[in-house]
Amino acid sequence: MLVSAVALGFLGSLHCLGMCGPIAFMLPLNHENKLRKIGQLSIYHLGRLFAYGTIGVLFGFLGKGLSIFGMQQKLSIGMGVLMILLVVIPTKFFNTSKLSRPIYAVLGRIKSKLGAELKKKTPDAFLTIGFLNGFLPCGLVYMALLGAIALGNPWEGGLYMALFGMGTIPLMTTAAYSHSLFSGSLRTKFRKLVPVFVALIGALFIIRGLGLGIPYVSPKPMNPQMESASMECHQP
Repeated sequence: MLVSAVALGFLGSLHCLGMCGPIAFMLPLNHENKLRKIGQLSIYHLGRLFAYGTIGVLFGFLGKGLSIFGMQQKLSIGMGVLMILLVVIPTKFFNTSKLSRPIYAVLGRIKSKLGAELKKKTPDAFLTIGFLNGFLPCGLVYMALLGAIALGNPWEGGLYMALFGMGTIPLMTTAAYSHSLFSGSLRTKFRKLVPVFVALIGALFIIRGLGLGIPYVSPKPMNPQMESASMECHQP
């Protein structure tokens, strides 16, 4: 499941360039000193990973709270179904929905703060830019968060989101060096692949929740009574 986070981040990075790409292009990098430029980019990515990991931990706690009530399998199935539905439902529905208004309000504040930080060249500015970048609304981030919730563990949720962020690093780094490498046709091809891959991950979470007895993919659920009996047998 964790491998899917890296793949989702990598395949979705071209899609995310529409939101995060302009920030990568505008980073106040030192183009005269290559080592300093690499360091600045590394700090920027570290800020993004920290933001993604923090969000993953928070949503992992949400998943853990739901799994405490014996909903771990149902939660995995539900998140998988929701992933597929979000691919099928037109994005126009969410753009016109009242639910999107608070998101745009938060987005305005983040952009305002980012604008101020982009004028600086200090290491903490790059860390702040990356951290704020991680909180920008993005459909692919929402999909990854569904995966973090489905894992039902805050630390696994944080790791899942951090791996998602790591998957975006190669293309986001390339974008910071040269945005001309990303042609319109290349972006279109990747954008067509993203919904298919998201649907596959959704199906994987559904299979995981079904408990089919497939090692690492869909393990059988542990019977609490059998587990209790096993513990009693091992007691001296």
